[in-house]
Amino acid sequence: MAKQPPLDVRGRTTVITGAAAGMGADVARQLAARGARIALLDRNPEGLAAVAATLDGTGHTTHVIDLTDDDAVSAAVAEVEASHPRIQALVTCAGSSMLGDIDQVTMAEMRWLMDVNLWGTVNVTQALLPALRREPAAHITHLVSIYGLAAPAGRIPYAMSKFAVRGFTESLRHELERSTITVGAVYPAGVKTGIILHGRYAAAIDPAVAQRAAAAQAAMYHTEPADAAARIVEATIRRRPRTMIGREARLVDVLARVTPTHYWAPMRRPLRDAIDTTTPVR
Repeated sequence: MAKQPPLDVRGRTTVITGAAAGMGADVARQLAARGARIALLDRNPEGLAAVAATLDGTGHTTHVIDLTDDDAVSAAVAEVEASHPRIQALVTCAGSSMLGDIDQVTMAEMRWLMDVNLWGTVNVTQALLPALRREPAAHITHLVSIYGLAAPAGRIPYAMSKFAVRGFTESLRHELERSTITVGAVYPAGVKTGIILHGRYAAAIDPAVAQRAAAAQAAMYHTEPADAAARIVEATIRRRPRTMIGREARLVDVLARVTPTHYWAPMRRPLRDAIDTTTPVR
């Protein structure tokens, strides 16, 4: 497939999920600064309003939505299309985390995370495809994770959801390869968004233990959200199929390809404290 020309975002709309905070908010600000119109989607109305107030330009809209609710997604997309006749890009930043090993997490907890991370992404993507197809050039960017490249212990629900998002993204890219829509995956590692500190943990875990594990994971994060957002914006405009954010993502990508059955050995020690959800806090 020939290389696609970059998007001209001026006056055209990008839809961003998870736009009330973190990378989604910074992606919105950076695209608005380039002249794009933004449709911000999130379940947090106060956060959406606060982010919208910081955007350059006009024509931006906010939409409160639960991405796991099929009817709510259909209604929100209809609202977006009514306000934005030229929808050029979708960036899916919405997601959550889950701490706990297989003996601690319940099926209900795992299903909840899959609903948020996978089905929320699939739902809004499928709903927006008709609008994206009407543009002469469009792009979909899905945020995956370093844990969509390599699956650590203690993160089964999260790794499952992110490997699934990766599979969805790659299959969709192949399905749309003869269309005007390109599809890309972004693999961030260690972005200081607070997702791990504010994410969920299995109800079976002592809250103090969960807090310790989350803090250990967060201490490994080095990339500022605005820097990660700049990479996401560039990947979207350049319509890149695969983007790594952070040195760790590039290293893990190589490691998982070089030794697909033994990559956990060098990862285990750095993640030791972050995956420990059983040792009592003393």
